[in-house]
Amino acid sequence: MNIQFFITGGTIDKVYNELTGELEFGSTHIVDMLNRGRSMVDTTSEVLFLKDSLEMTDKDRGLILSKCIESTDDKIIITHGTDTMVDTVQLLGEKIKDKTIVLFGSMIPYSIDNSDALFNLGVALGAVQNKGNGVYVVMNGKVFDFDKVTKNKEKGLFEDC
Repeated sequence: MNIQFFITGGTIDKVYNELTGELEFGSTHIVDMLNRGRSMVDTTSEVLFLKDSLEMTDKDRGLILSKCIESTDDKIIITHGTDTMVDTVQLLGEKIKDKTIVLFGSMIPYSIDNSDALFNLGVALGAVQNKGNGVYVVMNGKVFDFDKVTKNKEKGLFEDC
């Protein structure tokens, strides 16, 4: 079994720029995260783009959808910014029924201490291997169905809806 990673950016892949004091994108950290977590799962990864999810467009979501449909793998994990993750998961959940797809991200960049990124990756790897066909969000140690999840922006958590 191979797990296909599609990387789209989000906080998880941001790094702190010491000159500007802003978070920005360099390159993805997913391979480093898999190695650091000592993952023994067969994976392939493809960077689709590195964007803050607030900057994602319908065209970007269309690309994610088409990549998932075209993938020969039936286990897919997508890194995604948390602000519009629910929008993307709902689109995928309505269109794809024959694969197991998990979206995850982090509230704190992987490159910063006390990030939730590695934990969320571990839960995503477990979920994609053990859940049936469907589309899911993994955040905060929970696995949510695509049509039963919301982001509580006041609490900074994902919740059932």
